[in-house]
Amino acid sequence: MKSGLVLFAHGSRDREWARPFEQLAATLSQKTSAQVKLAYLELMQPSLEQAIADLVGAGVSSIRVVPVFLGQGAHVKEDLPKLIANARQKHSGATISLDPAIGEQAIVVDAIAAAIARK
Repeated sequence: MKSGLVLFAHGSRDREWARPFEQLAATLSQKTSAQVKLAYLELMQPSLEQAIADLVGAGVSSIRVVPVFLGQGAHVKEDLPKLIANARQKHSGATISLDPAIGEQAIVVDAIAAAIARK
């Protein structure tokens, strides 16, 4: 079974804003056998819908969506579940799971605190 991983970010009008997410996706691609895609809520492409469609089109049947947000705001709590529900309906042959916002995981909080304290 092929697996996929979608890193879901907000998006910005400033193209440079995406650089850390692109670096994260590239690094993650080297650490996992899953196909890694970036997707954005707004202002940038691809959308979550397009990223999932691309993975399904490539034969991926298990997709994990990871919101790369620091916290569970309205986009993560309200908008994203609706997008996931639509994707599940459209791609009923694929399993699509949704992780909590990455910034709420203890290991991430510890890593950020360590990076700040190091200065």
